Amino acid sequence: MRVSIIVAVYKDIEALDLIVKALKTQTYKDFELIVAEDNDAIEMKEYVDSITGIDVIHTFQEDITVRKSRSQNNAILASTGAYLIFIDGDCVPYSTFIEGHVALAKKKRVLSGRRVNLGPKYSKAIREQKLSSLRVEKEFIWRYPLIARDTTERHSEAGFYFDPKGLIYNTFLKNRSSNIAILGCNFSIYKEDFVAVNGFDEGYGASPLSDDTDLQWRFIGMGYKIKSCKNIANIFHLNHKRNISRPGRSNQELMELFNCNQKSKKYVCEKGINTH
Repeated sequence: MRVSIIVAVYKDIEALDLIVKALKTQTYKDFELIVAEDNDAIEMKEYVDSITGIDVIHTFQEDITVRKSRSQNNAILASTGAYLIFIDGDCVPYSTFIEGHVALAKKKRVLSGRRVNLGPKYSKAIREQKLSSLRVEKEFIWRYPLIARDTTERHSEAGFYFDPKGLIYNTFLKNRSSNIAILGCNFSIYKEDFVAVNGFDEGYGASPLSDDTDLQWRFIGMGYKIKSCKNIANIFHLNHKRNISRPGRSNQELMELFNCNQKSKKYVCEKGINTH
């Protein structure tokens, strides 16, 4: 099965290069990379044009405030794969990442993964390529205490990997009850199932609502099942400063829109891929 891995990017070529290097180590080979740029920088175009060894599609748009949802919808329309995997441009996948998603993929099923939040020391070492993400992946068990101490965030345990065909997963994890809320930085779905809900809702503008919370209730409303792929499809999240301010509607306005959409059961959004 052909897979399209969609990476939402904005200016951070250094992190994208780390993602590209990680994709070249994937155990699953039938995939394409789609660089979904919420910008149209010449530097990004030049970098993408220099990528060799994997199939790449580059989508871009004018930089007029945060329009991540529109950028990702651009990527959906440009994709040629039957299956879509979404990650953020600051997340570096394990070598087994695509294989893990594919192993659990089913029609009308959304796979929701988690991320290992790396702290400043590990993030700097990987960004400066003094330490490869592949090495950290392979040495995760003994590095775990160091990684956990390096970050003030949770979820370091999300870095432990279990083979989806193995005894541990099928005995203890396959039917686990856990938090399976969608995270926009690591989820996957069949393309036809995403197209059926009209993609990401661009009506929320710069809000992160459209990247996870909004998708969650719309997918469930369409009868899709959401399943955890934690510890199966793993990624490292690179530490960085957070931009708290977001232009656009107030939180109150966004929640009013969200509640209105829910009340009206708008599982198929009005402003999505159909507007392109």
